[in-house]
Amino acid sequence: MPLVVWIGLAALVAIGAAVLLLRSANTLPAEVDVARAYEMHTQGALLLDVRTQDEWAEGHIAGSLLIPLDDLPDRLNELPRDEDIVVVCRSGNRSKEGTAILRDAGFDRLTCMTGGIQAWVAAGYPVEQ
Repeated sequence: MPLVVWIGLAALVAIGAAVLLLRSANTLPAEVDVARAYEMHTQGALLLDVRTQDEWAEGHIAGSLLIPLDDLPDRLNELPRDEDIVVVCRSGNRSKEGTAILRDAGFDRLTCMTGGIQAWVAAGYPVEQ
């Protein structure tokens, strides 16, 4: 094989590896515990609450954004694609579904918080009404 072909193949491999490394650097774990979610929130990550409006009114994390799970597919344009997002619900089930919706829509800087706001409150982190 000519040297030019080998150089071209090496360049393609290097570019592919760089893309994979950069992409994985922005990918978060599928789930984080409450302590990690709190840390991410204090560092500027968006907390996306996918509970209902009534649940939100009973108590929510200060600075979080409410988009009920049923509304999420129609409100994706309200979310940043270049910031970390932590999806939160009451106990952790709807947040997994919300995370799946966002991943299917091309979001990759996201995770969900295990245990939901119930775990948040149990850990002693503040909520507001």
